[in-house]
Amino acid sequence: MAITRWDPFRDVLALQNRMNSLFQEFNRNQGDGNDLMSTASFAPPVDIYEDEHKIVLKLEVPGMKENELDIQLENNVLTVKGERKFEKEEKEENFHRIERRYGSFYRSFTVPSTINPESVKASYDAGVLRLELEKRAEAKPKQIKVEIGAGQKNIEAGKKDSKTAA
Repeated sequence: MAITRWDPFRDVLALQNRMNSLFQEFNRNQGDGNDLMSTASFAPPVDIYEDEHKIVLKLEVPGMKENELDIQLENNVLTVKGERKFEKEEKEENFHRIERRYGSFYRSFTVPSTINPESVKASYDAGVLRLELEKRAEAKPKQIKVEIGAGQKNIEAGKKDSKTAA
C-alpha cells in the first residue's frame, strides 16, 4: 500500500468545486433570465495598473469577439459587459470535463475624477481587452525646477545696498 501525504486543502478545494458545480446547475435550470444568479455566470480576471499619464485595465476574455463586448463610462463608473456562448458542436455526453466559464459577465470599476472621459481607448488582442484611461492634464504630476543660489544672490544684493547706504 502506498503512503499518501494528507493535504487539508484538497478537501476544501473539492468542496469549492462541488459548490461551484451546484451553482452552475442552478443557473442552467433557471431559464427565464430574470434571476439574479443568471445575470453573471463568471467574472473575467483583471489587472489594473497606473502610471503618471494613464490608468490601464487588462481583462481576460478569451474566445470572444470585440463586437460582443459592451464598454461604458458613466458617472465615474467603468462597466464592461459581455457574454461568452457555449458552442454545442459536440454532443454534451462526450465531454469528460467542462472547466471554461460560459454565459454573461458584468464587471464595474469606480474610476477617479482625474480621468478624462473623452480619451478612453479600448483594444482587443489575443483574448485580452485593454482599456486605457488617460488622466487630465491638471492631474498629471508636474516637475518643479528649484533654482539653486537664488536666495544667496538676494542676500548678497542686500549687503551691497547696505554698504552703499552707509
